[in-house]
Amino acid sequence: MVGMSTVPEVIVAVHAGLKVLGLSVVTDMCLPDALEEASVEKILAVARSAEPKLRAVITAIVRDAGAAEL
Repeated sequence: MVGMSTVPEVIVAVHAGLKVLGLSVVTDMCLPDALEEASVEKILAVARSAEPKLRAVITAIVRDAGAAEL
């Protein structure tokens, strides 16, 4: 998996003293034995389909983090 700019961004955030949580959505599996041409439309469709699940995860994390501070 390639995280594009994730690694440099995390390095900078940690250097600045921030806590970091990384979440990713894999939008193109790029399987060597089953290569398909990647298209923006397919990538966006996968990202859109992952959005509700990712939103639920982030909402739960933020809610639990807020409860932990009480």
